[in-house]
Amino acid sequence: MIKPTHIVVLLVLVLLIFGANKLPEIAGSIGKSMKVFKKEVKELREDEDAPAVQQPPAQIPQQPQQGTYYTQPTQPGQAAPQAVPPQQGQAPQPQQYTDGTVQQ
Repeated sequence: MIKPTHIVVLLVLVLLIFGANKLPEIAGSIGKSMKVFKKEVKELREDEDAPAVQQPPAQIPQQPQQGTYYTQPTQPGQAAPQAVPPQQGQAPQPQQYTDGTVQQ
């Protein structure tokens, strides 16, 4: 927590570093910067509010998702397992390979 004595020490350090002649210039530039900052924040808030009132969000049509099936690579001379895609409305069934592994 900043105490009043800390603020006084900081002000004395600023006065020593910049000198009394530069302090009004620094204060003026800080004031101008704050004014520009507040103006930009106000414009951003107005920009965010305006489109939300004018246009409702567009709806993206949903399509049923197709599953991607992975077939395990085979050794030379070995037949590849046949994967049958599930029919609409059914969950894919696990498939067991000749080496004993099961694909979910």
